[in-house]
Amino acid sequence: MSRRRAHIAMVGIPAVSHVLPSLEIIRELVARGHRVTYANDPAVGDLIAATGAELAPCTSVLPVADNNWPDDPIAAMGLFLDDAVQALPQLRAAYDHDPADLYLYDIGAYAARALAETQGRPILQLSPTFVAWKGYDQEVGAHLRQLPGADAYRARFAQWLIDSGASTTDVDTFSGLPERALALISRAMQPHADQVDTDRVTFVGPCFGLRGEQDGWTRPADAENVLLISLGSAYTRRPEFYRQCLAAFGDLPGWHVVLQIGRHTDARELGDIPSNVDVRPWVPQRAILDQADAFVTHAGMGGCGEGLLAGVPMIAVPQAAEQFLNADRLVELGVARRIDTADATAEALRAALSELVADPDVARRSTRLQTEARAEGGTTRAADLIERMLS
Repeated sequence: MSRRRAHIAMVGIPAVSHVLPSLEIIRELVARGHRVTYANDPAVGDLIAATGAELAPCTSVLPVADNNWPDDPIAAMGLFLDDAVQALPQLRAAYDHDPADLYLYDIGAYAARALAETQGRPILQLSPTFVAWKGYDQEVGAHLRQLPGADAYRARFAQWLIDSGASTTDVDTFSGLPERALALISRAMQPHADQVDTDRVTFVGPCFGLRGEQDGWTRPADAENVLLISLGSAYTRRPEFYRQCLAAFGDLPGWHVVLQIGRHTDARELGDIPSNVDVRPWVPQRAILDQADAFVTHAGMGGCGEGLLAGVPMIAVPQAAEQFLNADRLVELGVARRIDTADATAEALRAALSELVADPDVARRSTRLQTEARAEGGTTRAADLIERMLS
């Protein structure tokens, strides 16, 4: 394994849910003495700076600030292509005179692969969500290709690949499963995991810091049980849902409740706050989960991974995109109940919590999945595999 000091570049997009999963890997690579540059929008510069990596400013046109994503999947895919088109000249300005020994890139950062191919440099995808499996193209890709606007999108993508000088000019090959990827999720969350090409994909599990996990939050001394409620960073404008949570869990004997409401909801909209509920716009989620007994989550892949690593039962309230699939997967694993937002009444939420924490099989399965997730290696294994590519 190489321990020579190398220049490693990470290329990402400014969606927090895509930045957080790999931050500990970046931090570890810096700690091992590598020079790590990180090309991303300055909007997430503070997150990147905390790892010790050098920010290579690369502005993005993705609508992450206001979370204004189109419902139409082809239109959404077009936004990522638009972002790649305008990002590539920025990446060339940063890296043509200072090429990396290895490029790491997020699944949404198409321009990174085009850059690496023009430079003839190795590249490794860091996927914060599930990856394609054998048969994915027939089950999912074929459907997308039949949607209105798909032909025009694919023609534009193909022309950009030619114009960019990338060596891969087939759209499906370029945007599909790469030659090498690290999946930063538990294998348990992967659909059709037995059909994933493990010669190309390695599941390293959630790459969160396993040292000092309790830093940043102290469990109240009188709390018999702790419940964390969080809908992540994007879909947090849900005052009615939060009011139902207060009605469900407020003054619940023995329970201390931490409710994260995000930056899109004002706590004054929630009415009277029960004495056992701590309402905050942001919380150190991993630190709380490490000491929690249950978790109400939107079932984003990051939240699912944190819940599995903590070994806590979950109530999944999916909000968008793949969260519905993730919620169903947690239910299949036997560690969660799914309640859609429209059905998330106080009565349903409270009943789900009571059922989950009283079921010894849920506790047993949560512990087993926690053990499996930690055994996947996480940050250390990911950094080892990256260094191996430098050999």
